[in-house]
Amino acid sequence: MQTIIVNSSFVLFLFATIAAAGYGVHLAVLLVLFARTQRTKRAEQAGIIDAFLAKDDRASWPVVTTQLPVYNESDVVHRLIDAVVAMDYPKEKHEIQVLDDSTDDCRSLIDGIVDRYAGEGYDIKVVRRSDRVGYKAGALAYATPKARGEFLAIFDADFQPPTEFLKKCIALLQANPNAACMQGRWAHLNRDESWLTRAQALGIDGHFAIEQGARAWNGLLMNFNGTAGIWRKAAILDEKVGGWSADTLTEDLDLSYRAQLAGWNIEYCVDVACPAELPGNAQAFKSQQRRWATGSIQVARKLLPRIWRSHLTIGQKVEASLHLTHYAVAVFMLILAVVARPMLLLWLNGDTFRPWFFIVWAIVCVTAIIPSAVYSYARFALGEGWSGLRVIPSMLLLGVGICVNNAFAVVRGLYLQGGEFVRTPKSGSVAGQRAEGHYRVTQGQLWLVELFLGVYSLWTFKQYLDSSRYFFSIFLLLYGLGFLWMGILSRPQRAKVKAPAEPVEVSPATPVEVPVDAPVDAPATPALQATSN
Repeated sequence: MQTIIVNSSFVLFLFATIAAAGYGVHLAVLLVLFARTQRTKRAEQAGIIDAFLAKDDRASWPVVTTQLPVYNESDVVHRLIDAVVAMDYPKEKHEIQVLDDSTDDCRSLIDGIVDRYAGEGYDIKVVRRSDRVGYKAGALAYATPKARGEFLAIFDADFQPPTEFLKKCIALLQANPNAACMQGRWAHLNRDESWLTRAQALGIDGHFAIEQGARAWNGLLMNFNGTAGIWRKAAILDEKVGGWSADTLTEDLDLSYRAQLAGWNIEYCVDVACPAELPGNAQAFKSQQRRWATGSIQVARKLLPRIWRSHLTIGQKVEASLHLTHYAVAVFMLILAVVARPMLLLWLNGDTFRPWFFIVWAIVCVTAIIPSAVYSYARFALGEGWSGLRVIPSMLLLGVGICVNNAFAVVRGLYLQGGEFVRTPKSGSVAGQRAEGHYRVTQGQLWLVELFLGVYSLWTFKQYLDSSRYFFSIFLLLYGLGFLWMGILSRPQRAKVKAPAEPVEVSPATPVEVPVDAPVDAPATPALQATSN
């Protein structure tokens, strides 16, 4: 029996290592692609933006509708609307839709803000529905045909767009008529709030500075990140694209891939940044990661067959497959932690697999270095030198600690259709000022699994030390600390917070006034595939 367990563990160990290494090599390839194109592309985009702003021909600027999907966000919605109204774009050409699905006193707060700005001459209105069918995707699908803008800017509630965001993005969109979307980079309002936010910020910088640039500037499929971007309305309503859909939890990833499969492309500019608030506690961070992990796998299930039947090149198909399934790395990391102890028995009790053991662990070592190198270079590319190096230990612990949460989410994505869109609560924290918000994520019991795996990994770490396998034990120490850290941070605790916002009765959908200059035969809302919750 022990032989069967040990041999099976070796097969799992080999499979998980090779799979994880594949994603590590993929990240290294993206780093090379970004490094070879970034100077030329950034200079080209800067030239387009500078020429557009220098000309300043506002009479020819297109109408833009800014859409703000909101659900119970009383801690941050005021900041969001203030920033959107302050953007430097002609009043008569900037419509603002607050897509409010709130069920608490955030509704009355939004009404007051909107009424004030409408009284000052801004084209701003609240768009409400009778229910939350389709969640964020449903709200966007409902509002898009009613928007009078040729372009649709989207900002989540925790973002604070800078004044020049709209006109810089419009400059790049008008320069590329085939661009369905223009994605900006996420910056951070509260990066230095804690070790957790610093680690998250480094990971996000790696994604936006390296991965998105590498994809967009080398003919690979990239994704709209759900916020801090502008869509061409014609692309969303294109019959070949199919509009917003709620049959996955990452409607942004789904729509952007469908648009590119329909022949559109997506622009990205690393130098147009939009600050946002990072989740300030472990439960909020885990909630966000669960949604992203589950949704990514759902999109992979939905679109990978179509991708592999498409006109794309082999390179584009392979990269798209790795992109859509990259959260599966969490599963492979978890496998490596669990089978480490049986692998030690295999090492000690026989020589048959020992050469393989060395080879596999060498692969683990090499691929473990790649993410650290990529994220450090991301900060360098953003003009911050090698400041990311000091955050690497925290980021590694966070990356290991979150893999239990994400592994369960990946498995969920393999069978779940749609699902509840659980928004990540934000408190309104900014640089130098930490805030305690109204909202909290419902706590589960996964923290107990994390604590158990943390203790198990540290016990295995001791077994490796006792067997003089010092080098290999380093990874088990990282696993143990990461699991324990995440479990402790996620444990239930009584927090001293402000009283929760009062729920209010949701009235039937508020009629939305369509501007008189909108076409009377505006397209119908695209088909929305939503699950019933």
